[in-house]
Amino acid sequence: MIRSLRRRFILICTISFLTVFLVMAAAIFLTNTVRQNRRLDVLADLISENGSKIPGPKSSAPASVIPLPDFINSETPFTTRFYTVTCSADGTVQSCDITYVSDVSAEEAAQSAAAVLAKGRERGWYGDFRYKAYEADGLQQIVFISGQNHRAIARDFMLGTVRIFGIGSLAVLALIVLLSRFALRPAEESYRKQKQFITDANHELKTPLTLILTNVDIAESELGQNEWLDDIRTEGACMSKLVNRLVTLSRMDEEKEGGPFAEFDLSAAVGDTVSEFTELAGMCGKKMTAEITPDIRYRGDEAELRRLTAILLDNAVKYCDDGGTIHTSLVMKKRPVLSVTNTCRHVDSIQLDRLFDRFYREDTARTAGSGFGIGLSIAQAIAERHRGTVSAVKAADGVIGFTVKL
Repeated sequence: MIRSLRRRFILICTISFLTVFLVMAAAIFLTNTVRQNRRLDVLADLISENGSKIPGPKSSAPASVIPLPDFINSETPFTTRFYTVTCSADGTVQSCDITYVSDVSAEEAAQSAAAVLAKGRERGWYGDFRYKAYEADGLQQIVFISGQNHRAIARDFMLGTVRIFGIGSLAVLALIVLLSRFALRPAEESYRKQKQFITDANHELKTPLTLILTNVDIAESELGQNEWLDDIRTEGACMSKLVNRLVTLSRMDEEKEGGPFAEFDLSAAVGDTVSEFTELAGMCGKKMTAEITPDIRYRGDEAELRRLTAILLDNAVKYCDDGGTIHTSLVMKKRPVLSVTNTCRHVDSIQLDRLFDRFYREDTARTAGSGFGIGLSIAQAIAERHRGTVSAVKAADGVIGFTVKL
């Protein structure tokens, strides 16, 4: 159990850290992209406002020119690669200015302008160029600014960030694995004490219970049978059964991993168990039916799965309505599915999600014969040891069911 809890702790911490990392990486990427686009758009605005040129920091700009941002300096006109295309109102290319680029021909510039006009958007990306479309003097003009260097810098920055975060993630994961032992030490100590308490209680209670039941037999042989001795024997037997079940449950918690397993005929095992309870159900005035697919082979612990089936059937016989029906089915889907249903007129008032809680009983008065509230917990532990699940469902109106997927 502690190993499972530790693995879950490590998994949760790792997922939480990776989630934060991915969110931060996405935020950094989006922030850089927005900043990059904004800078290129500012350059496009400057070029469009200054006759297809970038003004220097000390140039005497007309009143219509937007204020120069901090990243514009005297080197900007020499480090910025751009070209402009002028088109008529119908989209015909009038001229192309490719003075400030060396790897774009006039034909390529005209093609890019036609593609941008077809999009019908003022700003955007065309390949590695950020563009701005605008009107000037009754003509359509488009300025293309190279973002290749900006993208390369951003890409290298993101790769470096990912590497740093990756190395940091491995370091954090190593620390999580290392520190998980210390973090779970209180839970491990509490669990160890709980197991030790159950083991000690088993040893301390078994001897007096055996002595009590032996003395009851002796007293009955001398005094004869009477109701007080019968009550003592009944309650002593119940206590002995409870102690044994607690020890079984504690052992299953300790040995979560199943095995050694062997292949066996699951259909025959379930069928035999159903046959054993058929007579008991008839004596209680309840009808038992079964629908079992033959020759279902399964690799597991046959004794434990027989016990699981017996627990479900015993529970069904106890809580089935008088004169009701109990039905058992075993089918093979992707994996074997065992289902036990019984009529129960109070199914709507039952807290199905709590039926597997230890010592939980729907009979809150805990009247005699209503069980200990441990059987379904043992059934759940057996299913989990076989990497399966067991669940309680409302199968139909007035019908409760338990489904085991192995």
